[in-house]
Amino acid sequence: MTIQTTLKMGDARLLQAAAPVTAFDTPELHALIADLRDTMVALNGAGLAAPQIGIGLQVVIFGVHSSPRYPDAEPVPETVLVNPTLTAIGTEQDEAWEGCLSVPGMRGLVPRYTHLHYRGFDQFGTVIERAVSGFHARVVQHEVDHLLGILYPMRIRDLRHFGFTEVLFPEQSGAAE
Repeated sequence: MTIQTTLKMGDARLLQAAAPVTAFDTPELHALIADLRDTMVALNGAGLAAPQIGIGLQVVIFGVHSSPRYPDAEPVPETVLVNPTLTAIGTEQDEAWEGCLSVPGMRGLVPRYTHLHYRGFDQFGTVIERAVSGFHARVVQHEVDHLLGILYPMRIRDLRHFGFTEVLFPEQSGAAE
């Protein structure tokens, strides 16, 4: 449909909790998902949440086959997830570098659960339920945080591990943020 402008950190709309979707398989929902997909692809993102384009609904899209932003990441199937709920499987967490299309040019070392169960719906109202780990679990947690009004810098434990990508990773300075 259309590549949308991505809101940047500092915009108050990114700090608001998103409302649940109440109607599935509507032209409006399909148009939102198409806009999310087009915007994510155009920006080489691993995922995008509706609040990042100024829409306060519980809708995320994610998926990675290969990404210049995450060259070592394992593939994650393209997924539309509406009204998601997450449940950690166990207490194990790891820290890894994350970036965000709403925090361009920066990276931070963020703790996330390594194993996760998520449940939600696709755009047609069909249940999606998966147990995932690794990068897939990280991406889902990052995107669902946007629905709660949380940006990844809020989760960083030590701000010495937060900075500009070009400074932290000069060898990747050509990769899009």
